[in-house]
Amino acid sequence: MKFDILTIFPDFFRGPLDYGIVRRAREAGLVEIGVHDLRAFTRDRHRTVDDRPFGGGEGMVLKPEPIFECVESLGVTARDVRAGERESVVLLSPQGELFKQEVAEELARLERLVLICGRYEGVDERVSAFLADRELSIGEYVLSGGELGAAIIVDAVTRLIPGALGNEASAQQESFTRGAAAAGNGPNSTCASGGLLDYPHYTRPADFRGMTVPEVLVSGNHEEIRRWRRREALEKTVRNRPDLLDRVTLSAEDKEFIAQLEVEGGH
Repeated sequence: MKFDILTIFPDFFRGPLDYGIVRRAREAGLVEIGVHDLRAFTRDRHRTVDDRPFGGGEGMVLKPEPIFECVESLGVTARDVRAGERESVVLLSPQGELFKQEVAEELARLERLVLICGRYEGVDERVSAFLADRELSIGEYVLSGGELGAAIIVDAVTRLIPGALGNEASAQQESFTRGAAAAGNGPNSTCASGGLLDYPHYTRPADFRGMTVPEVLVSGNHEEIRRWRRREALEKTVRNRPDLLDRVTLSAEDKEFIAQLEVEGGH
């Protein structure tokens, strides 16, 4: 898969993309990442990429010309003639759709992803209206620019590309991932959260400073391990992200356990 990142701060990406799974995927030839300086597509001696908005207002806005010309230099066509292609142009913006795991899964099926990093007070609306397929936001807060968001999206998407992880099943066991449950390996597996927050993990030593691993995990009883992990995932989800419960399939046993939690918590 090919990622192209458009930014006015190309040096920002010298660190975030050179470690861990992204680095290994690049070295293995699974992904290619190009970082493109928008200032290289300006035409004045000051390399101006921003301007004041029509109608007045505070701050500066990224101009359309450098962005359009940079995207066109990559051989990516305008949005209205890109239908059916396995490529997408995404604008990072606080006004965008919230980036979630299912969006990462959609993007991982593409062959090319162009990420436009917004800056200043925003980006000329013609970029969103005529060039980008979609706008994405990594959260309900405002950052100085889209660079951090672009790095997050590259990481989240890369780990879903076949071969990027050492164990392909790992991506199906993580929080927010519903694929395992859909494939029949959800609540019945000892290693799947099925769209809930992840269950607790423990490793050696079994007794660390008097803090012991739950006995069920060393019992060897897979059915009890499955039930314990499911309940722990449910409890953590009810406590931290109850909104996720509306997005997963709950068994009668799950619902009974949640009702018990609500009674005990006084909800």
